[in-house]
Amino acid sequence: MAEASRTSEARRDAVFGRWVVFSPARSRRPTDLKSHNPTNPSPAPGAEAPKPSCPFCAGRESECAPQIFRVPPDGSLPWRIRVIENLYPALRRDVEPPPAREGGDGGQAEEEEEPGERALSGFGFHDVVIETPRHDVRLWDLDAEGVRDVLLAYAARVRQLGEHLAVKYVQVFKNHGASAGASMAHSHSQMLGTPFVPPSVKSRLNCMKEVFDKSGNCSLCEIRSKDILISETPNFSAIVPFAASYPFEIWIIPRQHLSYFHEIDQNKALDLGSLLKTMLQKLSKQLNDPPFNFMVHSAPFGLSSSCLPYAHWFLQIVPQLSVIGGFELGSGCYINPVFPEDAAKILRELDCST
Repeated sequence: MAEASRTSEARRDAVFGRWVVFSPARSRRPTDLKSHNPTNPSPAPGAEAPKPSCPFCAGRESECAPQIFRVPPDGSLPWRIRVIENLYPALRRDVEPPPAREGGDGGQAEEEEEPGERALSGFGFHDVVIETPRHDVRLWDLDAEGVRDVLLAYAARVRQLGEHLAVKYVQVFKNHGASAGASMAHSHSQMLGTPFVPPSVKSRLNCMKEVFDKSGNCSLCEIRSKDILISETPNFSAIVPFAASYPFEIWIIPRQHLSYFHEIDQNKALDLGSLLKTMLQKLSKQLNDPPFNFMVHSAPFGLSSSCLPYAHWFLQIVPQLSVIGGFELGSGCYINPVFPEDAAKILRELDCST
């Protein structure tokens, strides 16, 4: 459909169950949409870039919270990735965990909880993954093998947290840029292990279950439209989702039906690392290095086997190009000025090889 003939349209997402209003009249042409607050503005010509003072840099390890593990593990070699405790954790590992329910399945989508208010101790795990020892290197500046190793570090730590019976879910995420929630400019990501399954995770699984019960198919396995495809590899597809809540939002989805991110192997991690690097490069080039978040949406630990046919993990990238307003906060619906097909075409045709 030509841009000029676009009219507003409402679409419902089949994974989160959200309604999105596409309103191209609220924006300029999709190709003109840029971040007005780039995360790494360039210094003035001839000016020397400021020297960073950052505890995540190599040589400043003693200023950080305790290390959990590093890559490579041999302490006689320089580290490339460090996984450490968060110095200011949202949840604390030194708090008494809540009692586990006998025979309970904390991850089962159909699990019923008692209505009303409830309080748990602030137990949990909040970790940081320092993706590189260098302050001036971003995740997508690493080669595909470097991004692979970061992904494998995520998976290794998620597996460790999964051994703790009180941890029901681990949210892996990256905040890039201050307005996207990053308190440190040095490239890093985080994960939170919670003693409950977050409501959006339950909502996602329940929405995907409804699709599966009606069609017999996983809603992510069913995505076939070439109009929203950006790129694909032997193991993954990168798309702008049919009902993207945010302009230039990207999902990277395993082409094989897989429920748990932390079961990723070396080959798939390299494939994903290469594709993730390319997608972040495209967003940086097209949108003027925008602040962004990415999140790994995986299945909760101990998910019932009956839920596995519709639980499909994926990675969501959200550039922060607009402010969430009262309509979105009040209704749970989003307004997106860029149709997914237009965003996918722009990103698909963007060459980042130079």
